[in-house]
Amino acid sequence: MASLTGHPPAERGGWWHQYVCPAHGVELEHVGFASGEFPAGGVPCAYGCRVDSEAVRGAWTVLAHHWWARRIRLLSYDGEGADLLTSYASLYLELTREGEHEQAQGWMQRGRLFHQALTDAVWGVPIAHAVRNLAGNTDLSDALPMLDDMVAGARRARDAMVAQDKFSSNYTAWFNALGVTAGQAAAAVREEPWGGEKEWLTGEHGQFAHLEVSTGEDGWEWEASTYYHGFVLRAYLLSLRGHDPAAVPDRLEAMIAALAGIATDGGILPALHDGPYLRVPLALEWLEIVALARQFTANHGLDAVAVRARAEVGPEYDGLEDRYDGWFAGPPRPGNPRQHPAVELTNSYAVIRVGGIQAVLDHGPHGGSHGHHDKLALYLYGATTPWQPDPGQVPYGHAEWRRYYKSAAAHPTIRIDGSDPEEATGTVTHADERSVTAEVSGWYDGVRAVRHVEAGDGYLVDEVRVEADREREIVLRFRPDVDLAVRVEGDEVHTTWSGAEVLHGHHVAEGNAVPVTRPVPGPADDPQRTRVGLDWTVVGTTVTFRSVYRVGGR
Repeated sequence: MASLTGHPPAERGGWWHQYVCPAHGVELEHVGFASGEFPAGGVPCAYGCRVDSEAVRGAWTVLAHHWWARRIRLLSYDGEGADLLTSYASLYLELTREGEHEQAQGWMQRGRLFHQALTDAVWGVPIAHAVRNLAGNTDLSDALPMLDDMVAGARRARDAMVAQDKFSSNYTAWFNALGVTAGQAAAAVREEPWGGEKEWLTGEHGQFAHLEVSTGEDGWEWEASTYYHGFVLRAYLLSLRGHDPAAVPDRLEAMIAALAGIATDGGILPALHDGPYLRVPLALEWLEIVALARQFTANHGLDAVAVRARAEVGPEYDGLEDRYDGWFAGPPRPGNPRQHPAVELTNSYAVIRVGGIQAVLDHGPHGGSHGHHDKLALYLYGATTPWQPDPGQVPYGHAEWRRYYKSAAAHPTIRIDGSDPEEATGTVTHADERSVTAEVSGWYDGVRAVRHVEAGDGYLVDEVRVEADREREIVLRFRPDVDLAVRVEGDEVHTTWSGAEVLHGHHVAEGNAVPVTRPVPGPADDPQRTRVGLDWTVVGTTVTFRSVYRVGGR
């Protein structure tokens, strides 16, 4: 890779979630990062806006710093980039000399180079790995004050999380990751052994302790968000360079298996709860996770995810993850061969596979601040077609669209009287090798709902029963990300869901249900992309909705 021209931004960064068009809710275009200069006239959005505000400038600066961290790390694998690291270390000390970022929002764990200490850590890990790659071959002593400051900052931030009884937060995984990587890089520059394993990996508040408290026995990170699950998993894997996979708690392998358990045969990872629906930087993160997971366990089950992510990144892919060979000190764990039963049940989701259909039934806890009002939602995927996906989430800086994508209105679930429910937990009341039944109550006052999903002989059966203590408007929502055709024949409703694979639905209801089609926002990568939604509506006290789905022939 040739040396880079341009320079990193000469300013501290803000909060990347504010990199969003206020008019259209789409993430702004990734432009100008190599130059280090904010684009003249503002940053473009896909709909022709040019946005320039203090918040957007801060967010752009975050992304530009991260862009440079990735490129410097790539250069380091070819023995290049030492001069950039040295100048970056000087810039870091200059920008952070006043301590914590004074413009951070009150709820944030304050950073130094960025609003959030979390952003400092995510940026610092690749910078520290680049230093470690080059240490011993060139003099990087000028980087030591930066590395030592990173370790001290990671310690302060982690101690603050512990003091606030938030040790299980996804933040902690990255503070530990920075403590590990920056500490190891500093030791390599000093040509001395690293002595931080107990503090940052095996100790009371190290990565292994965090792994045990932040995940369940099924491997899912406690927020049950695909994105944050991967976010934490990536921090763990990046922390373990030079570590033997056999010496790592089994729970890490369970985290990898949890991702494989929701992935379709074509590599779609449903965007469950908070997280982008589609985003190139996220695809790069999946590529990094799979590259490391392959070396951690032989039966990771994520090859199709990597193929799809690679296609999403497109022709400008830089090949960084291909340089990760020899990451661990031992061979991959043998693992267990991945086999997908008809029904795969975890504490948060049930996955039902039959006849080319993969259905995901949302149950379990709400998921904290990253949860959505989507209990008993049913998401429908083909191998490569998101017929009825979880819509994901916009950058958090757009408050209006974020509220929408958290709401029941955005999800294929039940909504009562046009309002959102209280946070709730769905409970599995029955599961066997072909079916699963879950219920939820206490979400809407006086309302109980049960959803039963079953794998038939080449078809999927879905039955939803709702009971209310008084007359209510009860709506079962269908929310596609494909063209949806709806046809009514007497008391029956027929649907056709287009895509690379075609899904056909046959629907009946008890309780004078009325099917109403309406334009609705598509998934959160572009709220302006409308789809035909279907609201199956009853005004009454009880209703049962029944659907049968089949791929291909009607």
